[in-house]
Amino acid sequence: MKFGVLVFPGSNCDIDLYLAIKDIIKEEVEYIRHTQTDLSEFDAILIPGGFSYGDYLRCGAIARFSSVMDEVAKFAKAGKPVFGTCNGFQILTEAGLLPGVLLKNDSLKFVCQTQSVKVSNNQSLFTSQYEQDELLSLPIAHGEGNYYCDEETLAELKKNNQIIFTYEGNNPNGSLEKIAGITNKEGNILGMMPHPERAMEELLGSDSGRKLFASMVDYLRKVSQN
Repeated sequence: MKFGVLVFPGSNCDIDLYLAIKDIIKEEVEYIRHTQTDLSEFDAILIPGGFSYGDYLRCGAIARFSSVMDEVAKFAKAGKPVFGTCNGFQILTEAGLLPGVLLKNDSLKFVCQTQSVKVSNNQSLFTSQYEQDELLSLPIAHGEGNYYCDEETLAELKKNNQIIFTYEGNNPNGSLEKIAGITNKEGNILGMMPHPERAMEELLGSDSGRKLFASMVDYLRKVSQN
């Protein structure tokens, strides 16, 4: 399987994602510049956290206009997996690939801590290796992680089981119904604020993120065999 990690001016978690795939998951991975216009060689696209250029206007508001995002939209429309964490989640909502918005944390402060996160749906291609309601220990680091959507959208998210991760215990950013991660209706795009790529080894505090990428690989292998 070949993964692609997008790189925008300002991305700073691209290396974390790259090494998570290369060194822990042991799959092929390559960086993709924000100007690239062909993603046909990749099986899955990963959008990292960081501070993509233009975030001073609104997180992801400028990055979503990058040439590569048109290709990501085509990639996703073809049913291929797209994953975005933190700023990647923000870019996906700005691009209209996921519903809702990410607002400033209700505390108006940047939060950086280890957070308990619950797997609210283990039937997605991103969570098949987890148990339902399994509790994960994942790092968070964001100033605008407060997920919000209108009542109609929330009802749709619940109806279609698109709420994949929720915060357990405290709500670190005021996110609606403690939402930490959602998919699109088709289930092939996941956006989440926590950083699973920073939780790949117990030596560094947690390996709770490993099963997310393992789930993606398992899905891709099954697809390739059909």
